[in-house]
Amino acid sequence: MRIGIDLDGTLADLASAWRAIDERLFGPRGTASVATQDERDADEAATPTTGATRLAGERAEQRRRLEVWRAIRSTPDFWTTLEPLEPGVVRRLHTVALERRWEVFFLTQRPATAGDTVQRQTQRWLVAQGFDQPSVLTLTGSRGAAAAALYLDVLVDDLPRNCLDVVAESRCRPFLVLPKPDEATAASARRLDVTVVSSVGEAIDRLQEPEAVGGRTRSRRPVLSLAALFGRGGE
Repeated sequence: MRIGIDLDGTLADLASAWRAIDERLFGPRGTASVATQDERDADEAATPTTGATRLAGERAEQRRRLEVWRAIRSTPDFWTTLEPLEPGVVRRLHTVALERRWEVFFLTQRPATAGDTVQRQTQRWLVAQGFDQPSVLTLTGSRGAAAAALYLDVLVDDLPRNCLDVVAESRCRPFLVLPKPDEATAASARRLDVTVVSSVGEAIDRLQEPEAVGGRTRSRRPVLSLAALFGRGGE
């Protein structure tokens, strides 16, 4: 079996590192007291937000995100510093892959940072987590195109849009990792023959079941927009 596995949001905890940098640069979010927040809600109800105000807020948030990414890119070997989302799961994946003779590819679209290349940083992180000689591919295109080119049987990913790419562009079976219950997204995914799991550990369990991955034929029906299929779950 040939398996592709995403890194950030699937194996590595980029979100916590992002929040830490965001708070270091701009201070913690949501520190207002309940009474103060109630007063703000009342003010907003009395004075509806204008389009210009919303646009200003969106631009401020965009600038904030750009500053966080700038800090990440300037941090030497940033991608080696992330915590695992499921401690021990990378080592377990390595053990099962050896036992089952799986070929595992780690896929990422991480931006470059100071220090080593993204590929080498990611390899070092995976080795530290217990996966010997990891095969890391840094991508620029869609996950579906990568899955087709690599003849993957399975892709494990936390983003619905990547699973949608796989359904549309390959015969690979996507496993969507949804740590938090989201029945609307899960139902939409299952309609497209996407396997939904709550963790990478569960994905490893499912992949060891007899006939866990059957041949998936390319759908003949038109692929709808991401918003129609997954709603807000694709963000």
